[in-house]
Amino acid sequence: MPPALLSRADVVDRLMTVFRHAGYDGTSLAQLSRATGLGKSSLYHYFPNGKDDMLLGVLERLATQLRATLFEPLRGPGTPRKRIDAMIRTLDTFYAHGRESCLLAQIVLGSTRVRFRAPLLAIFTEWIDAIAGVLVEAGLPKMVARHRAEDAVVRIEGALVLAGGVDETQIFSRMLKQLPATLLDAKR
Repeated sequence: MPPALLSRADVVDRLMTVFRHAGYDGTSLAQLSRATGLGKSSLYHYFPNGKDDMLLGVLERLATQLRATLFEPLRGPGTPRKRIDAMIRTLDTFYAHGRESCLLAQIVLGSTRVRFRAPLLAIFTEWIDAIAGVLVEAGLPKMVARHRAEDAVVRIEGALVLAGGVDETQIFSRMLKQLPATLLDAKR
């Protein structure tokens, strides 16, 4: 699609791909321009405050996507196990079986995490709350559910970082396979 015909959402999706692979610090305006097919002045038309606005737009889009595909299904109908399994399938697809890096990790591990603390906090909090809600429904005490939900996000993010760092996607796959029992085992 010619750049002039791209919607803001299309532009943000293209920006997301660049930030996901290079992080904020490793991304130049030239890369963002190439990825979108827009000149720098056109990018500033969409995002008057430059790269910060671009990343904020990307984080807003990511939050919307995660809410629709991950958080809401965790809060939806079905047994806790089925909802956890659905989360795992979604994560496996979203991260291409461990081959794709995590945008959130890119931002948290970069120098910009303080500037983007509010949207990062909102995304992580909603994710942890959604998992904890399922675990409470499964019969776990609230505090245990909260700790397990936090541990799950740590495992997911950590497995992505390690799988990428050692170029071994099986690390991510193995963690996803073990996650339902880790979350739902009442004896743990």
